[in-house]
Amino acid sequence: MPTIDEKRVYTDNSGVERVFLAAELGVVAVSVSDDLIGEFGVAHRCRARDIATAGPLVAVATDEDVLLANRTDADSADGATDGNRGLDVAETGFGPATAVGFDGETLLAGDAGGRVGRVDVADATGSEPQWTDAGSTAGAVRAIDGPLVAAGDGVYRLGAAGLAHAGLDDARDVDAEPLVATGTGLYKLGNGWMDVIDGPVDAVDAAGGRGLAVSDGVLYERTGDDGDTWDEASLPVDGDVVAVTHGTDAAYAVTAGGTLAVRLPGEEWRHRELGVRDVAAAAV
Repeated sequence: MPTIDEKRVYTDNSGVERVFLAAELGVVAVSVSDDLIGEFGVAHRCRARDIATAGPLVAVATDEDVLLANRTDADSADGATDGNRGLDVAETGFGPATAVGFDGETLLAGDAGGRVGRVDVADATGSEPQWTDAGSTAGAVRAIDGPLVAAGDGVYRLGAAGLAHAGLDDARDVDAEPLVATGTGLYKLGNGWMDVIDGPVDAVDAAGGRGLAVSDGVLYERTGDDGDTWDEASLPVDGDVVAVTHGTDAAYAVTAGGTLAVRLPGEEWRHRELGVRDVAAAAV
């Protein structure tokens, strides 16, 4: 099993990034070269609730179980082309899940009842993965990134003693930077939690100083060097944005209508209609 760097974006030898979308019809993989959106297809059929990547590993939260795949071992799948290989997934035994994430060499998962479990990724691919209890939240688990967990009753931090409530309320998404999207705004950690966007924020993702957030379907991007300035982004397509993520250089946004938009630094947004509805999350 390769060593994981949760902040390293994985690309294949051709320099093509694969953007993974968690959707009602399954995990959809989209090949992107620079800002050119190429082949796409269903990499695995399921009802995907969340998706996370770490190096070559891809974890998926579904209504049945948490699935784990190593994209370097991907085989061809029904409807997938050679340029968009399917995922050879393995069940991990967690059970129905609403969120997944990686914290170093640990895979984390949470469910609608607030249960959070963890397992070493080396063990997660074994014949009988052994999940251990990491604690519980009072509200449904909605997102996980690094040691942070977003739940209906706020944000939690996972430490050696387990989960501990870290403040806020109605946390909807989280980035390990840390940034927390809540029903009242986007918060960063400074002298306590400081709001940087007012109003309900449903999704957030940050990477290397870059940042994207979604408030009421409107895309915001972090600008300037202070980390506190977020401006509305002008996308070339209509429709609410539902998911965001970052690649090595590119930023990605997905609309409710099934359009994937990509932008390289200093360039304009480019897009392609995928026709994929009910996207819950995206990862590269």
